[in-house]
Amino acid sequence: MAEKKLIAVVGATGMQGGGLVRAIASDPDKTFIARALTRDVNSDKAKALTKLGAEVVSADLDDAAGLKRAFTGAYGVFCLTNFWEHFSPDKEYAQAKNQAEAAKETGVQHVIWSTLEDTRKWVPLSDGRMPTLMGKYKVPHFDAKGEVEREFAKLGLPVTFLLTSFYWDNLIFFGMGPKKGPDGTLLFTMPMGGKKLPGIAVEDIGKCALGIFKSGKEYTGKTVGIAGEHLTGEEMAAAMTKAIGQTVRYNPVAPEQYRAFGFKGADDLGNMFQFKSDFNEVFCGARNVAVAKSLNPTLQTFDVWLKQNKSRISLT
Repeated sequence: MAEKKLIAVVGATGMQGGGLVRAIASDPDKTFIARALTRDVNSDKAKALTKLGAEVVSADLDDAAGLKRAFTGAYGVFCLTNFWEHFSPDKEYAQAKNQAEAAKETGVQHVIWSTLEDTRKWVPLSDGRMPTLMGKYKVPHFDAKGEVEREFAKLGLPVTFLLTSFYWDNLIFFGMGPKKGPDGTLLFTMPMGGKKLPGIAVEDIGKCALGIFKSGKEYTGKTVGIAGEHLTGEEMAAAMTKAIGQTVRYNPVAPEQYRAFGFKGADDLGNMFQFKSDFNEVFCGARNVAVAKSLNPTLQTFDVWLKQNKSRISLT
């Protein structure tokens, strides 16, 4: 029997990384084994990954030497950063660069960088249609991820850039689910007008990443964009109405209203939604449902995801 190839998974106790570890563990082909990277190997989430058969190791994205140790012996690495942990795109860039350099030094054969667009290619800092944030970004949690792609490319790494979509899981974990309005009606609020929003179940991102690794060299040197569906706010509200059994009305606020909501990151997200709306054809065009389905035959639609997760969406 051929020895299983090792995939080192950054952020293994988070949503994307955790999804990939579970996808590797449940894959009937048993092509790979996961090495789950986490700062706290004693956390409940880390222990759950050990039970799935993953090798759980300690690693910190700020520690270049530690990353090199964690990547040693791996066939592939799944790389990502978590902006929402620290709200610093500069930190994201540095952490991604550490991962790229560790992958190069350890001779990894396939790297996936979970990325997003550098929106400044479409909306320069001089463009006043949306405010510039932190002095040098339009959508901070997008821009640094897109910008740092050059660090992977210039090292000549066998890299696949994986463009992800809006997590439907944000309706559970990020406070983006419908909320009761003044008259008691559930309102689903997004500044997308009538434009479509590419979305995906976060578990499916991990399964698509596994599909990319299983495809060998087919996707190295390429950008792959994935989505489960492209839906308007009206379509998402209608699907939630059906699943939850209560009327959910789409509430399409203006981007400037969304930016003024005042929660931490509201300006970033307001700009993000405006970018997705203003450049909808480009944004949707970069995220191909058929490609996602080819990588992950069990890809969920929003209806299927809702059926499984409706009870987890807080409506208060």
